Amino acid sequence: MSEFKSEFLKVLSERGFIHQISDPKGLDELCAKETVTAYIGFDCTAPSLHAGSLVPIMMLHWFQKTGHRPIALMGGGTTRVGDPSGKDESRKLLTEEIIEENKAGIRKVFEKLLTFGDGPGDAIMMDNADWLMGLNYVDFLRDIGRHFSVNQMIQRDSVRLRLEREQHLSFLEFNYMLLQGYDYLEIYRRTGCRLQMGGSDQWGNILSGTDLVRRMENTEAFTLTSPLLTTSSGAKMGKTAAGAVWLNEAQLSSYDYWQYWRNTEDADVERFLKLFTVLPMDEITRLAALEGAEINEAKKVLATEATALIHGREAAVAAAETARKAFEEGTMAEGLPTVDVPKADLEAGLGVLSAFVLAGLCASNGDVRRNIKGGAVKINDKGEQSDKRQITLDDVSEDGIIKLSLGKKKHVLLRPV
Repeated sequence: MSEFKSEFLKVLSERGFIHQISDPKGLDELCAKETVTAYIGFDCTAPSLHAGSLVPIMMLHWFQKTGHRPIALMGGGTTRVGDPSGKDESRKLLTEEIIEENKAGIRKVFEKLLTFGDGPGDAIMMDNADWLMGLNYVDFLRDIGRHFSVNQMIQRDSVRLRLEREQHLSFLEFNYMLLQGYDYLEIYRRTGCRLQMGGSDQWGNILSGTDLVRRMENTEAFTLTSPLLTTSSGAKMGKTAAGAVWLNEAQLSSYDYWQYWRNTEDADVERFLKLFTVLPMDEITRLAALEGAEINEAKKVLATEATALIHGREAAVAAAETARKAFEEGTMAEGLPTVDVPKADLEAGLGVLSAFVLAGLCASNGDVRRNIKGGAVKINDKGEQSDKRQITLDDVSEDGIIKLSLGKKKHVLLRPV
């Protein structure tokens, strides 16, 4: 922390965002003396980003908070190619219509964490389709391609690992490095941007752009990457057994999002408070010192603060209250995830196996059976011992719902319609 002069790098360092910097001293001096412009690219492969994307988004957030100008680059062009980094196989190519829909979905997150406008420190949103889609291929090869060494390209992890495993790597994907490097050059020419940030798996791609800017514009550009996060148990950040932890409400409810953070492993609480909340460091230090059962209070703070950033304070507080009622009071709390079930299905009898799969609490009938044997399945807060149990209209509570529970933390309401 003390080795940096600039507020930006001090904040990133003490909160655990820094993995590598191409020229730490040079970037620190630049950020300390002037307003710097930096960008991070986000390909539009899904209608929402997930929790694994939060680290780079938070880096842009802190970049702006410490007086600099962030650019969120939408990969409207590069999404048409596919980034091979960290992939074992080629990515499915998307239509232009789907890419546009995805782009509209992921834009929503940035509006919650960045301030956009026309001021010197206001964030900018750009789309690399604006310059990539009009490129002349022969001109691009002559002007840009000649600066790239194939010898170096095949040594980049994203390419080398695929080749070593003898996994298919299309020429389309091999070109991705050139396109990402060209993005840096184009953004520099349009905005004076001298820093690209991203995950550590992007180090090679970003360095290619840094080198291209230096060669073609005779200007020093910088690279900063964050560590790729896994939980203490080795799970990939932003993934659960049930799927991705999406940031948009349309893909994942604010309650389920709150629950994801509430279920953080003890060993990850301090690290996640630093990365995924804007709480002051002294408060994080206090929370991280809690031990035993008290660490659950720190997890609740993490869940509420992380949810407030993405879904708003009101939704975060409501999710916390829903959880408190469901877990501490054992009541049928409003706000729990709800699944509509036709009354006819309940009149005929809905098997407990089908019900728990339908509710998304278990992945398969066999999964439900295992949880029943383990004593983890409850219907209306009462333990269920039989996998032959039929759920009917008689199980509907006075509130008009049926509460399904898996363990102490996962609950879904069935609502007859």
